[in-house]
Parts: sequence; C-alpha cells; structure tokens
Amino acid sequence: MRFEAVLFDCDGVLVDSEPIVNRVLRNMLVERGWALSEAECMRIFLGKMVRDERARIERETGQPLTEEWLAAFRMQRNAALERELEIVRHAREVVHAVHERLDGRIACASGADRQKVELQLRKVGLHDYFAGRIFSGHEMPRSKPHPDVYLAAAAALDAAPRRCAVVEDSLIGATAGLAAGATVLAYVPHGDTTPFERAGVAAVFRDMAQLPALLA
Repeated sequence: MRFEAVLFDCDGVLVDSEPIVNRVLRNMLVERGWALSEAECMRIFLGKMVRDERARIERETGQPLTEEWLAAFRMQRNAALERELEIVRHAREVVHAVHERLDGRIACASGADRQKVELQLRKVGLHDYFAGRIFSGHEMPRSKPHPDVYLAAAAALDAAPRRCAVVEDSLIGATAGLAAGATVLAYVPHGDTTPFERAGVAAVFRDMAQLPALLA
C-alpha cells in the first residue's frame, strides 16, 4: 500500500448518519420558527458543527442558541441514532481489510463530538478497529474545514500527513484533508462530483468497495 496510514471521516463515510441527524435538527429548528426543507438543512449544516452556524440560527429563529438547546439536540440526535443508524454499505469489509494491510494504522477523524462518534462506531460494530485512534474536531483548536483533526490523527499514528490518505464525503472535510497535506479520496455515492474535483481531491468514488483499489 502506498500510504502509511488511512484517516477516515465518520458521518457519511463509515455510517449513514447524516439523514437521521438532518431530520432531528430540521424538526427542532422548525419548532423554533425556522422552516427549512431537508435539502436546505443538509446544504447548510453538512460537515459542520451546529454551533458553527450560531449566528445564522439566532438570526433566523430570533432566539439565542443556548447550551440547553444544544444539549437537547444532542440527546434527541443520539436517541435517533441508537434506534436507526446503519453502517455504510461495504464499510465493514473495507475497514477490516485496510486495518489488516496497514497493521492497524488507521484512525477516525470526525468533526462531530466524541460521544456521537463513539456511539456510532459501537452501534455498527467498528469501534474496536479505531479504539484509541478516534479524534474529534470538538477537541481541537479549530474544526473542519481547518486541518487540525487530521494533523492530530496523523501525528498520533506517527505518519507524515503527505503519506496519509483521507477518506471524506463532504466538501468541508475534503478541504480539511487537503489543508493537512494528505491525499483526499472523496466518497460521493450520490450527486455532483464536480465540486470535489475542482477542490483537488485525488479521486472520487461511488462505492466504498472501490476504496482498497484506490489505496493500493
């Protein structure tokens, strides 16, 4: 394998969480007076921490974004994930194969909070592959699109970022991987691939089963 380490995003790459979280967030924003379509909500919040859009949420709802509201969102989100979350198709086989080929030199580097990432990895049976190598943007000076979480993951694996592959599904995450100096492989199962290609990712692929060949 031409890489020293592989750094996986979580949401949308390993687990199919984004539609679930988007629905919970959209419903809670509707309750506060901001009516969004599913597509609008996904476009605004995909790949971001909710608190990063604080100013816009407060402007659109006319209410402060409190820690209590954020805690209620996380509680409802986690409950929905526990009920409904499923693994991305072929992700288990691919993670196992890459883990074996790199002697465990893989990490999960997410923009989400640690509780959510660990809940999701446990729910779909992937946690053991990443135990001790889970990195949250909430614990970094800056989250995605800044490179901090990917730089931290590479450093923990004692791998030069330029010798790391980053697997991402969002443009914000791809931007973070590129800023870290890594080779970014964009998993885009649906929709337009042009923004990723323009951003400079090394490859765009539609099926997770294609990843091992791209890494070889």
